[in-house]
Amino acid sequence: MLRSWLLLTFVIALGLTSVSAEEIVRYRLPEWKRKHLNDASKATKISDTLTKLGCEVQKANHNGHIDVKYRCPEWKQLDLDSHEEAHKWEAWLKEFDFQTEHKH
Repeated sequence: MLRSWLLLTFVIALGLTSVSAEEIVRYRLPEWKRKHLNDASKATKISDTLTKLGCEVQKANHNGHIDVKYRCPEWKQLDLDSHEEAHKWEAWLKEFDFQTEHKH
């Protein structure tokens, strides 16, 4: 058990466990944007996704709907395994007004 743990520690220290992604999608959104949503679960899902992407997110009820306000002033990136997955994320980010760069 100790031997396995030491071997794993050594491999991690050497960086041999890092997996290089085939596709990279970079994104940013310097200015605040807002989505007006009537569906609470959809608002939560979008808010959670934007938060996981490293964005600043504010969510509030307003005049019978939910406002999700968000921005991401610094460039971030997604390391993805396939070209198809990269295009899906890039389309989603553009739908939310992000600037994107897709690298192979």
